[in-house]
Amino acid sequence: MQDNSLKLGSNEMELVDFRIMKQEDDGIYEGIYGINVSKVREIIRIPELTELPGTPEYIEGIFDLREVVIPVVNLAKWMGIKAPEGIEQSSRVIITEFNNVLIGFVVDEAKRIRRISWSDIEPASYMSGGESIDSNKITGVTKVENDNVLLVLDLESVVQDLGLYKPDLNSLPDEIESFSGVALVLDDSATARRIIKESLEKMGFKVVEAVDGQEGLEKLDEIYETYGEYISDNLKIIISDVEMPRMDGFHFAANVKEDRRFADIPIVFNSSISDHFSENRGIKAGGEAYLVKFESSYFYSEIARVVHAHMKPGV
Repeated sequence: MQDNSLKLGSNEMELVDFRIMKQEDDGIYEGIYGINVSKVREIIRIPELTELPGTPEYIEGIFDLREVVIPVVNLAKWMGIKAPEGIEQSSRVIITEFNNVLIGFVVDEAKRIRRISWSDIEPASYMSGGESIDSNKITGVTKVENDNVLLVLDLESVVQDLGLYKPDLNSLPDEIESFSGVALVLDDSATARRIIKESLEKMGFKVVEAVDGQEGLEKLDEIYETYGEYISDNLKIIISDVEMPRMDGFHFAANVKEDRRFADIPIVFNSSISDHFSENRGIKAGGEAYLVKFESSYFYSEIARVVHAHMKPGV
């Protein structure tokens, strides 16, 4: 599904543009939405589903895809969108994989693949007050042709709603080494930042937060003003998400590695995207490791490994 020609550090992403019809008081409208191609396995016609009693209304059921049982979520119902009545809809299911979970999403139509710069995607907090969708279900917005707005959905929150994974970074292993120094954390999700911050603080780090790559570069400048040429002795690690409005993690890493002040600071990517292509891109971008949210024991061991690898003798 994804295009492997995306250039490292280009600050671009590819989205599957899909549509959901909604009934408003004054008529029927077509909502334009997107999901990162890196999270899409395939797009199929809606299969025969087995209903699951006692589940939320937005879960249409489950089906078997090549011996893998996949839950199917109706996105319109999940977002609280009223579907038009009496209109034939050509439903499709977008099969996704992220956080190492397979899940299907029912949409009305899959249109095309768009290549968009992260710099053209504004955070969900910039959504107009007239938008009826809960902004917590949106990670970003961008203008497309004819002044239409495309909404990038936060499908990870569906997985959390379903209880298919529960972040457990707050439970420390039996033995954990204590560190000192600063850790810079980049993530557009306040929930993810909180989880990671609490975990790093328990490891002994002082945490500085940024909501995207652009703010991450600004925070690096501030940290440099504090420590100067001794920054590598104090800023021990950078942990960055990949998907972030304005500037993504790969573009951020490219900027960091090109700046002699910060080139020696290790970067670890921590993302919901769990495909090998993105992992390889992360390593090529200069990452010391690529972690999938939220694998707690692996998180602790990899952070410790990376910090140790960059410790100077006697520190």
